Amino acid sequence: ELDMYRAATHNKGIMNGVDAVLLATMNDWRAVEAGAHAFASIGGYHSLTRYSKNSNGDLVGSIELPLAVGILGGSTSVSPKATVAKKILDVRSSGEFGYVLAAVGLAQNFSAIRALANEGIQKGHMKLHARNIAISAGSPDNLIESVVDEMVKSGDISPSNAKRILASLEKNNK
Repeated sequence: ELDMYRAATHNKGIMNGVDAVLLATMNDWRAVEAGAHAFASIGGYHSLTRYSKNSNGDLVGSIELPLAVGILGGSTSVSPKATVAKKILDVRSSGEFGYVLAAVGLAQNFSAIRALANEGIQKGHMKLHARNIAISAGSPDNLIESVVDEMVKSGDISPSNAKRILASLEKNNK
């Protein structure tokens, strides 16, 4: 809570989730993003989330962020994609929509903190990056995970290594 750089990282992650829903519903994600960061800077930059333990020892998370959003009018009403997104969300008021956005932000932040506490975000991102490289190197579906695992194990996550590993796996599978 006291490290403004960590808070900025947390808030960026929170807003990644919130922004995705805002984009899907054709809300002005830039305005909400700016408002959230301005709100987080009141009294010194801080995270939009707070975590504590309750009397039973359970983790309790909360989030506070300003949300000027709508579900009627403007592009939220004329875009067929926004209409489908709002139907999926099944929200009937902008207040209810705000609760959904807050829940998404809190869930996004909790999953990032969990990753930090477990394997670490860097490791998770590198595995995802390795998967993208394995696919772009031409790995067939049945070998993608093997190529990814070998790249991660070697510490060389690159297209040339992916192609080398793929060639070796294909040679050994013949």
